[in-house]
Amino acid sequence: MFELDLSFYNWELFTNYILKGLLFSVQLTVIATIGGIVVGTILALMRLSGKSALVYPATFYVNTMRSIPLVMVILWFFLLIPMLIGRPIGADLSATITFIAFEAAFFSEIVRAGIQSVPRGQAYAAEALGMTYGQNMRFIVLPQAFRNMIPVFMTQTIILFQDTSLVYAIGAYDLLKGFEIAGKNYGRPIETYILAAITYFVICFSLSKVVRKIQAKVAIIR
Repeated sequence: MFELDLSFYNWELFTNYILKGLLFSVQLTVIATIGGIVVGTILALMRLSGKSALVYPATFYVNTMRSIPLVMVILWFFLLIPMLIGRPIGADLSATITFIAFEAAFFSEIVRAGIQSVPRGQAYAAEALGMTYGQNMRFIVLPQAFRNMIPVFMTQTIILFQDTSLVYAIGAYDLLKGFEIAGKNYGRPIETYILAAITYFVICFSLSKVVRKIQAKVAIIR
């Protein structure tokens, strides 16, 4: 058996190694969530439009992204985009683009399900009042759908935060990378990985508790 040395767990460890990675992971999560929801909503509306020219490309994109491991998509974007544009874009920007593109497929399915959960009678009533398809979605369907989808959005965001650890594959400095570097510099990799696991657990468990409370409030509103 080995003995754990926790003496290096201090504020200096956090500020010198962990903080930078934590900020990047949070930033990537927020940007990818917002971008994913925006692009995902567009994809969902395309799939629900009933027009073949919009349905088939959106369906192909969503099904393809959902069938490929995220780490492979990260590597593809990191290696292929510089080849296409003729210059490197860096690990951080590559990770951001990748996560938005990948998460859009998952948010698309959430939005599509949310739109379909709104009673059709409300959409028919809006059409009877002379609203266009765009007005119907903007003022009637989407506001209700997004309210219903808030807990699911947050659950997907928690998963997204966990997935940010995969950017290690392209050398981006995320939360896990900070712990890895600290472990190497202090010569205590086991202890730092234990601390990393605890940190991820505390953050994700806390967010999951928030999701439960929001879910309960949404259920009351319904």
